[in-house]
Amino acid sequence: MKISRVFLFAILATYALWVVLPMVWVASSSLKSDQEIFNDAFALPAAGALHPENYARAWHEARFGDYFFNSVLVTGVSVGLITLLGSMAAYALARFAHPLGRVVFGLFLAGLMLPAQLAMVPLFFELRGLGLLNSRLGLILVYTANGLPFAIFILAGFFKTLPRALHEAAVVDGCSEAGAFWRVMLPLARPGLVTVAVFQFIGIWKEYFFAFMLVGGDPAGAARTLPLGLANLAITAQYRSDQGMLFAGLVLVTLPILAVYVALQHHLVRGVTAGAVKG
Repeated sequence: MKISRVFLFAILATYALWVVLPMVWVASSSLKSDQEIFNDAFALPAAGALHPENYARAWHEARFGDYFFNSVLVTGVSVGLITLLGSMAAYALARFAHPLGRVVFGLFLAGLMLPAQLAMVPLFFELRGLGLLNSRLGLILVYTANGLPFAIFILAGFFKTLPRALHEAAVVDGCSEAGAFWRVMLPLARPGLVTVAVFQFIGIWKEYFFAFMLVGGDPAGAARTLPLGLANLAITAQYRSDQGMLFAGLVLVTLPILAVYVALQHHLVRGVTAGAVKG
């Protein structure tokens, strides 16, 4: 038993180093000059020769400030809409038995099976016809529609496991169907809501394909998100040999994901565990 524990600990420690060391390397490289990076890419920056100006140049010269705002706006609104609409649809499909509801639920599940690339061409022309191409609103609508099947699939399972007696007690006490949902059932599904929100946040924050196809054609780049800005920065850094600024951009993209995961990891583990046990 002790040997197996040591072996398991060794595997987990190796995996942790495999994940953490590249992040440490990127963070340390973001504080080095190009000459230091080319001389020894894996050496730590000298204590008295740090280059925090790499972040300032990435933020201003590479327009990461504008891209960061676009990503925060698009991701925040999209995750909010996915969580709100997904919880309402999942509750209705889970609580009210109707033959049509099964068909609708099956259609939502079909959305998980179809690759996003298949819908790209009609989606492009649809947004262009609506005047939403190269706009943040168009990107928000696409992300919301793309994330709803996953949210409904996860949240429907949570709502099915909640005791029906709680809903009935709320109705007896005078709550309407909407009141019972908002005041009783939705707070009980908080682990599922957090799970959906975290997964959708990570997916949308780093999403590149839809962003490139739907807002990447604007020469001004007014609606570009961080992944597009990072790709543009990589091209710029290659042409100008500005690798320190490129690594600083990588850190700026990664930090929000780490912050959200660290802040909500307890709720995320509870949500995944509850879904696995109750399912």
